[in-house]
Amino acid sequence: MTASPERFALAKVARANPSMLRVSPDVSLFMARYMRRFHVKRAGRNLILHSHLPPLTSEAYARLISRHFLSRAPGPSHAQIGLTNRCPQDCEYCYNKQRDGQPMDTGTILRVIDDLKRMGVVWLGFTGGEPLLNRDIVEITRHAADGCAVKLFTTGCGLKPRLAEDLAEAGMFSVSVSLDHWDAAVHDAGRRYPGAFRGALDAIAMFEQVHGLHVGVSSVLSREMIHDGEVARLLSFFAGLGVDEAWLSEVKPTIDAFWHDELVITEPERLALVTLQDSYNRSGGMTVNYLGHFEGAETFGCNAGCKMVYVDAFGEVSPCVFLPMSFGNVHDRPLADIVTDMHAGFPGQDRCFINQNYRLLAEVGGELPLDRERSWELLRRAERRPESAFNRRLHRRNGHGSTGPRPAQC
Repeated sequence: MTASPERFALAKVARANPSMLRVSPDVSLFMARYMRRFHVKRAGRNLILHSHLPPLTSEAYARLISRHFLSRAPGPSHAQIGLTNRCPQDCEYCYNKQRDGQPMDTGTILRVIDDLKRMGVVWLGFTGGEPLLNRDIVEITRHAADGCAVKLFTTGCGLKPRLAEDLAEAGMFSVSVSLDHWDAAVHDAGRRYPGAFRGALDAIAMFEQVHGLHVGVSSVLSREMIHDGEVARLLSFFAGLGVDEAWLSEVKPTIDAFWHDELVITEPERLALVTLQDSYNRSGGMTVNYLGHFEGAETFGCNAGCKMVYVDAFGEVSPCVFLPMSFGNVHDRPLADIVTDMHAGFPGQDRCFINQNYRLLAEVGGELPLDRERSWELLRRAERRPESAFNRRLHRRNGHGSTGPRPAQC
């Protein structure tokens, strides 16, 4: 019997990460079962399960195992940084619409990256605005990629072939180009930008010419698309583009236009998308990576504010890109202090926090993002959920047991 390419890939992962042998059997079994839901893909020298994890043979993945599976570092493993809030598009669901302030300069961004890596961040997403509009994005990528997996979220606006090559050479491992529909008119209308669809396709083609770069599309699904069964058709369209991955998420109730029950995904709908993802991935073609599978109770849960943090383009520190709450600004306080403060109210839970608690944004009131005082007021009212399946196993390994959610503190 011939061993499968998948088995050879996993053997190479094990050789590259000998510390995996020290991970508890309970956690190792969980990860082995989880990884079987995807096909390992090669992009240059990288072996990639999906783009929300570092490449499996990278230094970043070894740090994930060492710092977060073994030593249980309290800091975040994942972070996103807004490189600019400028963007030519005006997406109706944009999570950064109501943010402003003094933009971080390049020196501040590099300092924030260093602080995040010291806290344990191994995966870093560049977002915006349109991050390609930051003229120092190549320098920033090169600085971040030392020991950290760097992923770009982009509309594609402003991309040139040379820039795509420079980003890969600087160490970027994955890119996701925004594309919400197979119909150009529908995509352009949702982004309120004529030519958005054509620009996205051009950017995908440019990125696909770069050797070793993992290329995907990111799509924001409306609840209407989910109801109407259009997601499968969208995936077929994406597969025809030849991309490595389709990164899916639903519209989040981050801004007041979406604070309505009929627009927010339900748990049965989330599970249906997870089932669609798993079914598609069994084919072994393009990887489907639905964000809701990662933050579900059955896997890693919502880790906003503990294992995930967001620093926007103005230095405000939030639990994630979808939570319009600020616990401080890096211009005023050390990032480590802000994250420690925020973590006290976000121990992790088994459901997406914003999908569950968005109504409280209106109840607390005021401008978004909420400042620290109003953020704590929201947390005091928030419904608390238990830990995810993965975190229960990880805590058992460390002898803590699963004690349920911790109360918010002030």
